[in-house]
Amino acid sequence: MMPMARYPNFRARRLRRNAGIRRLVSEHVLSVSDLIWPIFVQEGDNVSTAVSSMPGIDVVTLNLAIEKAALAAELGIPLISLFPQVDNSKKTRQCEEAWNPENLANRAVREIKRQVPTIPVMLDVALDPYNSDGHDGLYRDGEILNDETLDCLTKQALSHAEAGADVLGPSDMMDGRIGRIRQALESEQHFSVSILSYSAKYASAFYGPFRDAIGSSGMLKGNKSTYQMDFGNSDEALRMVQRDLDEGADAVMIKPGMPYLDVIRRVKDEFKVPTFAYQVSGEYAMIKAAADNGWIDQDTAILESLTAFKRAGCDGILTYFAPVAAGLLASASSV
Repeated sequence: MMPMARYPNFRARRLRRNAGIRRLVSEHVLSVSDLIWPIFVQEGDNVSTAVSSMPGIDVVTLNLAIEKAALAAELGIPLISLFPQVDNSKKTRQCEEAWNPENLANRAVREIKRQVPTIPVMLDVALDPYNSDGHDGLYRDGEILNDETLDCLTKQALSHAEAGADVLGPSDMMDGRIGRIRQALESEQHFSVSILSYSAKYASAFYGPFRDAIGSSGMLKGNKSTYQMDFGNSDEALRMVQRDLDEGADAVMIKPGMPYLDVIRRVKDEFKVPTFAYQVSGEYAMIKAAADNGWIDQDTAILESLTAFKRAGCDGILTYFAPVAAGLLASASSV
């Protein structure tokens, strides 16, 4: 670090004395263009079901999801990500519903693209919403079958691309899935479909409310530690990112977000590629619960937490706070 003047010649507070000067010298600025909005979708019509472990978040039917997509476009949010809550009757050990052209996710993409053509749509690629065992991959005799799962994930990815998804988010953490998916997309001439790979997805306690939302929490056999990463590792994250980039990923995701800011920083510094983080359901629930109890100021906590991702090196953040944050940012910019 270069030497600098000492007090009183140097007074750091000079550049903090009012809001205008603080904005002028801000090193990292959050904008609505940094936000991805995850939306939970269920079957039916005109139904909104609250997620009890995520106050303020609902699982909505397609007609209401279309309204949310229109709101995202109006707010300037650049991307929405759909997560289906699949009826238990359609969940099997072979996960065939995952690549059904008429499954909920595919129908939702087609209808949103038809009615709100200006909003890009991302779909997750993983088997857990469709798996009667609750895992991201095929489960047999206490083991997750890697190579057999790749066949399923490839078919799922192709069905989503054919439905019109702009971005695919493989979140399963199986070895070799990015290469297989990219090869299949190229073979079927889906040249413009982006892969935002969940490259460093940790076996985390912060996913619980999400599993409530998609209806997989009660079905999970065991845990996901044989394919999701150990939360003590960061060198491994760099290896996973390098692997996925080599196999054809366009951008990478670190999940969860705030407990892994150091990993985000290392990934961005090392690879200098589009780097994203997921402010996951448990992170949302903690902020929301504390705010609802009056322990913290919600609006300030939202913007502070999201700016932390930017400071760590994120190009964008997938967050359930996206529409609220977009409103707060719009209000701030109008002052």
